[in-house]
Amino acid sequence: MKKQTIVVIGATGSQGKGVVDALVNEGSFNVKAITRNPEKYTGKANEAVYADLKDLQSLKDAFTNAYGVFVVTNFWEGADEITQGKNAIEAAKAAGVQHFIWSTLPDVELISEAGFEVPHFTGKAKVDELVKSAGFKYVTFVQPPFYYQNLVGMLGPQPKQDGTTGWTLPIDPTKKAIHMSDINDLGKVVAGAFLQPEKVGNGNYLALATGLYSFNDIIEAYKANGKAYTFSQVPAEIFSTFFEGANELAEMFGYFEKHTYMGPDSTSRIELAKETATHKFVPFQEWLSKNN
Repeated sequence: MKKQTIVVIGATGSQGKGVVDALVNEGSFNVKAITRNPEKYTGKANEAVYADLKDLQSLKDAFTNAYGVFVVTNFWEGADEITQGKNAIEAAKAAGVQHFIWSTLPDVELISEAGFEVPHFTGKAKVDELVKSAGFKYVTFVQPPFYYQNLVGMLGPQPKQDGTTGWTLPIDPTKKAIHMSDINDLGKVVAGAFLQPEKVGNGNYLALATGLYSFNDIIEAYKANGKAYTFSQVPAEIFSTFFEGANELAEMFGYFEKHTYMGPDSTSRIELAKETATHKFVPFQEWLSKNN
């Protein structure tokens, strides 16, 4: 029997790469990676083709004969996430895709009653209703967490004025507010969802979170791995002046502190992701010991 094809948007990014790897490792599907530079593709997918979320026709071509698609947009590349989401939905409908998996995030505007403005969360959430009403046979929403990888990337420890190294952020370091995971584990959830459409393809939300952490917890975990870091809390209005885009992060940390990363009532979404995943998630300490 010919394997059904799953198309993975953003196959070279943090989320898409893990999705490709998990689907290929699982072995039930033909995996097609979408990238703007297929000639440079070096990942594990069975094939790589060109498409761009801004180019509707390229998406229609890429989705031809696909059973399922995984779609993620990248706010940090300046994406208009609502338009790109609409393009992906339209192309998938035109191609007869049966299972649409959308990588989304909690609607901060709704949860905080407009108390915080975090466009890179809310913009994705605004696409959810469009996905639900598009009429796909199966629809699943996955919510990625704060990546462990952020701690060696965008939000890694920095040298501080007092001579120590660590974090200067607008959040109470004692608050358990940050849902975290190895972002590669999102692939285990997505692969599980494609394998169990009857169970989680009815507009279900799967929130990836291996644990809920405070910054003090993060510092303790590093300490156990032989790294001593410090934390300084700064007011959001001061942090917002540090660099371009800092205001978005200040709002995000304010939202975390008040409502947690995944927002209220997230337990059932987190449990469903764990149940659906094809393999266990990597614990923070284990990840740190390999990436410290």
